[in-house]
Amino acid sequence: MIRGKLWFRCAAMHDPVTPRVVQPALIGWEAKKRRVELQIERAFNGDELVRRMKGWVTVDPSKVIDVVSRFGRLNVLDDRELVIEVEKMEDFQKLQKTLQETFEGEVDTELILRK
Repeated sequence: MIRGKLWFRCAAMHDPVTPRVVQPALIGWEAKKRRVELQIERAFNGDELVRRMKGWVTVDPSKVIDVVSRFGRLNVLDDRELVIEVEKMEDFQKLQKTLQETFEGEVDTELILRK
């Protein structure tokens, strides 16, 4: 498994940024005729985390998800860090090239080296 970081350009400062989960979503319910005390804490998956970047980055996150899904998948490691996962280095290189051609430098990747 080959992993890499996905870098967007911040819409305000135009520097490279990547989303990071600080706290999982806390979901509760509202009932019409009773009080519901139940709450669940749920982490985001990779696609959900990237979709939440809409308006904060210079590209449409849905289009980034479409491109990444052709070569691999988005994942959130340790419920915190967004990564791209692909099977082969060739797929990672093709993804880098396609991101460059599609988004003209507004989205790029960085290989995560195993320690």
